[in-house]
Amino acid sequence: MRKIQMVDLVQQYQDIKPEIQESFSRILDSAAFINGPEVQAFQEDLQKYLGVKHVIPCANGTDALQIAMMGLGLEPGDEVITADFTFAATVEVIALLQLTPVLVDVDPQTFNIDPQAIRNAITPKTKAIVPVHLFGQCAPMEEILEIAREHNLYVIEDNAQAIGANYQFSDGRLQKAGTLGNVGATSFFPSKNLGCYGDGGALFTNDDELAHTLRGIVNHGMYTRYYHDVVGVNSRLDSLQAAVLRAKLPHLDRYCDRRRDAARYYNSAFNGHPELTVPKTMRGCEGICDTCDCHVFHQYTLKVGGGKRDELADHLAASQIPFGIYYPVPLHRQKAYADERYQEADFRVTNQLCKEVISLPMHTELDQEQLAYITRAILDFMDR
Repeated sequence: MRKIQMVDLVQQYQDIKPEIQESFSRILDSAAFINGPEVQAFQEDLQKYLGVKHVIPCANGTDALQIAMMGLGLEPGDEVITADFTFAATVEVIALLQLTPVLVDVDPQTFNIDPQAIRNAITPKTKAIVPVHLFGQCAPMEEILEIAREHNLYVIEDNAQAIGANYQFSDGRLQKAGTLGNVGATSFFPSKNLGCYGDGGALFTNDDELAHTLRGIVNHGMYTRYYHDVVGVNSRLDSLQAAVLRAKLPHLDRYCDRRRDAARYYNSAFNGHPELTVPKTMRGCEGICDTCDCHVFHQYTLKVGGGKRDELADHLAASQIPFGIYYPVPLHRQKAYADERYQEADFRVTNQLCKEVISLPMHTELDQEQLAYITRAILDFMDR
């Protein structure tokens, strides 16, 4: 059996190796390392894939979130509502811009932000909502967009984990994750479903005026060289990373299908176990349907009952099975973001999830032998 990896990028690379090497050679020969043809070509390819008017590449997903907030003109003291159960980058940029983060609880089934918690947190100072599409599926965007309309708020989608997923509105319309709000932000970190071989990110919007502002911000606030019209940052996707992403993009749907296949295998092994709760999809399907496109399984995350999560983690480590605990500490309890405004009673779900969740190996190269070994090891431990 091949060594089990949390994410196996080496095997994935073999399928696209000739194309990557050819594009790297072309870039090295031309020395067009920054804002070269590969960046423009990838931007156009991604716009077509997402069905969005504007893609603005940048250096990483955290920058993308910061640039989105700068582009919308948020000012110090403005309140921004986001999920307590997520990676710190989401709240980090809010704090860096001297905005006021307002953390709220999540849904116990999907792990995504709870719309009622958003409603409860709105004040006259609230200016934006940042729903995080956690682990590979969209937050409940139809309700979130309605809340935003009611209160005249911006919606900034944190789509670092769900690129390729579709969101289905109640009228049946489908729209790609990251393209539903005022602006979406994503990361191309290597482990993402669409990942480069370094750092990378992008913003998505259908707003022409906002897109123009964002394009200036990513390049030191310049639209004409050495003329700085807005306060900006240095955040550009380089040509080598764009070439990797351009090679991978045509395979993204297949990559997501492979992840869903692995998730189905896990589900079939764990479903019905009294102390294991498998992931739930936002559409409420029984399991993962044959035509699933709402969840791209950036992570496959179990809830482990009976107080056994940490013991299971130790067992997996001893069995040489990698795992992740996303996330062990709620953001409202992190030293950097603790605030006397927060009451533990408002974070019952997040606090419980941090004690129960464990994420299993999930990538495009998992084979049946590896999946069988992983599931057998978990069930043997849970049933002993």
